[in-house]
Amino acid sequence: MKKVEKKTAESRSEPRNVQDQYNSVEFSISKQYPVFQFRIRDISPSGMGILLKSGSKALDYLKVGLVLDMKYNPKDSNGSSDKMKTEIRHITYLEDGRYRGQYLVGLLLKTGSGCRGRL
Repeated sequence: MKKVEKKTAESRSEPRNVQDQYNSVEFSISKQYPVFQFRIRDISPSGMGILLKSGSKALDYLKVGLVLDMKYNPKDSNGSSDKMKTEIRHITYLEDGRYRGQYLVGLLLKTGSGCRGRL
């Protein structure tokens, strides 16, 4: 009797994205300021962001529309980090829910996956 293998289809309707590949992001506004590191959050099917506590110094520097070189750290510890230009899309104060009192900062990659700079 021949064994039949079942192939399971990918359940995603969209290709893998940044949230699937990276765990955290690091950035600095300039060399004279500290490096900030935040965990990447999957906030919507087509977006990603980071959470900042209301007292975070990063809030003093981040502005909507600002484009920064951000270092994306992989989920796989054997992988290498990628440097990508990233735009701050919104900074939203969360009044309700699990993260009440924190700020959600929406991020948009300005460089595509083919334009990533390896670090």
